[in-house]
Amino acid sequence: MGHRTVQHGDRPFGPHRSRHGGDEASDTMERRYGLLTAENAPVPLKGISVRLEVKGYVADLSASLEYMNEESDPLEAMFVFPMDSDSAVYHFQAQVGGKTIVATLKEKEQAKDDYDDAISSGHQAFLLHEDESSSDVFSCSVGNLPPGDKVTICFRVVQELPLEADGAVRFTLPAVLNPRYTPAGTQGPKITTVSAPVDKLPYTLQLEAHFHNPLGISRVQSNCQVTPVEFLNPEKTSAKLSLADGHGFDRDVEFLIYCDKIHEPSAVVEGGLETAAPGTLMGEAAVMVNLFPSFPQTASKASVGEFIFLMDRSGSMECQMSREDSRPRIQCARDTLLLLLKSLPMGCYFNIYGFGSRFASFFPASVEYTQSSMQEALEKLKAIGADMGGTEILQPLSAIYSTARITGHPRQLFVFTDGEVSNTKAVLAEVRKHSPTHRCFSFGIGEGASTALIKGMAKAASGSCEFISGKQRMQPKVLQTLSYALQPSGAGLTLSWELPPGVEAAPLVQPPTELFNGKRTIIYAQLKGKLDPSLEAAATLTYSLGEQQIRTITRFRLAPLQTGSATIHRLAAKAMIGELEVQTAVDSVEMSRRLVEVSVQASVVSSKTAFIAINTDLNQPLQGPLRHRHVPLYQGFSAPQARFQAQMAPIAKVKTSQMRMLSTSKLAFGNALCQGLMAPIAFQCESSKLMSMGNSKGQKMKMRNPRDLMKQLIDDEEEFDSYLQSGSRAMQLSPSPPPPPPCGGAAPSICPSPPISLRGGGFSPAPAPSSPEPEEEEGPWMKLIELQNADGSWGAQPGLDSSLGLTTEQIKQGRPRQDLDLTLWVTILAVIWLHSFAADTKLEWDLLVNKSLTWVKAKGAPDLADCVKAANTLLKTSILPETLGL
Repeated sequence: MGHRTVQHGDRPFGPHRSRHGGDEASDTMERRYGLLTAENAPVPLKGISVRLEVKGYVADLSASLEYMNEESDPLEAMFVFPMDSDSAVYHFQAQVGGKTIVATLKEKEQAKDDYDDAISSGHQAFLLHEDESSSDVFSCSVGNLPPGDKVTICFRVVQELPLEADGAVRFTLPAVLNPRYTPAGTQGPKITTVSAPVDKLPYTLQLEAHFHNPLGISRVQSNCQVTPVEFLNPEKTSAKLSLADGHGFDRDVEFLIYCDKIHEPSAVVEGGLETAAPGTLMGEAAVMVNLFPSFPQTASKASVGEFIFLMDRSGSMECQMSREDSRPRIQCARDTLLLLLKSLPMGCYFNIYGFGSRFASFFPASVEYTQSSMQEALEKLKAIGADMGGTEILQPLSAIYSTARITGHPRQLFVFTDGEVSNTKAVLAEVRKHSPTHRCFSFGIGEGASTALIKGMAKAASGSCEFISGKQRMQPKVLQTLSYALQPSGAGLTLSWELPPGVEAAPLVQPPTELFNGKRTIIYAQLKGKLDPSLEAAATLTYSLGEQQIRTITRFRLAPLQTGSATIHRLAAKAMIGELEVQTAVDSVEMSRRLVEVSVQASVVSSKTAFIAINTDLNQPLQGPLRHRHVPLYQGFSAPQARFQAQMAPIAKVKTSQMRMLSTSKLAFGNALCQGLMAPIAFQCESSKLMSMGNSKGQKMKMRNPRDLMKQLIDDEEEFDSYLQSGSRAMQLSPSPPPPPPCGGAAPSICPSPPISLRGGGFSPAPAPSSPEPEEEEGPWMKLIELQNADGSWGAQPGLDSSLGLTTEQIKQGRPRQDLDLTLWVTILAVIWLHSFAADTKLEWDLLVNKSLTWVKAKGAPDLADCVKAANTLLKTSILPETLGL
């Protein structure tokens, strides 16, 4: 029938692929690099509609994707989209011509074969599956969509929701799928995407959200334009809102739901499905227990430990934090590291690593935290930039793991990255291998960070993770995590149940190995036997905190909810699948069988299963070529872009067939171009300046114009000459245009450049914003913190007077007695100033101020209350000594 086959993942779809000649092979290679359609080609996805239900800590989402074929030939459409790695996709169906076709969850290879056979037979087929290399990327395929026909694809997802530091329950609907960097010599991503600027997206998003919490909802916030929150009852236990009309799917959609008494332990019991067999996972009741460990106030912070900070310095870290926050990610990272360095306890050890295509550390080995080592690190910190090429995190991790540990100082690893790697599973395996000796805390920076990588690292190494996006500041979340790391953690967890006769509890997943103070922990268990709604049960968590044994009891009624979606069961199944995914590396055959069994039984997609639906109602197989269309995702940009247009114009005609000639193993940037990634390019701001960027070997690449750039990408002289003379595939390079003026009239500097958007038959910069936003200035409280000593004290040094808003003479004369130690007095002033004038950033400086107060108390001055009173008079503040523990 002459159908054109396409490639999904790492295997061709279509059993007749071998019949086609060189053109097909060429198409396959081009598709592999993401350059899949001609510019302005029709895209069949017309709209996305989402209905969201948030109940407590759980979100249940239903999404509908409407496709229409406006071309003259049958289409196969493919939409690759991001999703939180903890999401459980549990339903998939297609609506065609008034008929609903519900998909079946099958073993993935069988589902792919069924899809191939259906397409080859001219039937309509629909496939939904998880990416082979990362659990936070999904692909939805619509095969054999006849000309003029419409089809609506629907799927449902349930997800655990994280709790923010300020008590908000956060829901995120990812819209941005960042390209995943592939280190040289490793296997590339299985699924590629096409990106487009927001004004070119051919579809929009409609979303209606409902929120429910029996304890009451105080408010709901969003990073998007939404309708006013409408409360549905006087008790304010239910509310709803919608995205404003015309919202484009151009950013992550976030909701922050604030409720009363959110940190109280709770349990939700859900009845089994009536259609499921008794004794099976879905046939019995299940319970989800939410625990919030509360450690005694006497639990002291540790003064020992080895803290290693691993910072992403790849080119993508030059991107801005989000559409709402124009600060470069690397700037936020520098500010955060400064606060971390100031907050470390005396006597610990530390080191800082930066990584990209290469990696480097501040010190050959971890050093003791002293005034001298802190000051040296701060000086080196000023010089770090997003200048180390691609994102290769596995090598620095392996190097850290291979270094000798310091006796008596448990090693704790803090990883900061925008999470754009393709070898996620290899990274997680390495982290898991060393988890007995390395606890890992991970942070995803900016929209599109891989939840599979960030969450996976924390889970694998008994740590915690955080994501920073929108207007959120990185510093509060990181400093709160450091507080966790400095506190003793609960260990030796056991869970016991108090249940009526005839009812027993069977844990569905293993409890965590460690607990953190105030950090939520979720337990899933199956309740077997007949439940009496009038009776009460209890779950008791016992753990060790140093020498103490602590018990936490959560009581709940055995009144099961009856929901058709079996939300708790699906979440429990997703957690079970996560454990089995890890165990497949040990016993791949048996664990894979068990994984597929749990996945199919719960109807939750896994790495080994896929949803498949086939419509066999067509009267006759479709004739003619099957056109393949990828639906573009929005890719956010951050650097100033208008200045880049002229420089890149001469090479904007490079064809897809030329792109695949580049050697992806030679240069990180070449790899990025070939895969359609958004790689920053350093360019010339003044004719007197040369630009440089790092390649995958850490070498500097210098260029004056695009021709030089391409010549360095293809570093073999003979290959480059052949490349230019290859007839129909020659690149059209013209002389470089005059250099643009200096950025914004500022002093000569190397300006950050925009990513490249690869589309259609070439590549070009994305549209420039109307005007770049100015970089956020450092706050006065940060300048004061920069002056703090490693032991927590402040000395009478230059710059202190201006930070406090006082003269040097006022500081000296303001002492309650003139023989009072000046360093002690200045430290008290600084602490009171922060409490009074920087209270809104307390989460960021709380640890370092506690260190200051410990230092103050150790001085043993008898009149500290008088010092506080005198400081209040001088600063015109009113902080009580009790507030400071003095």
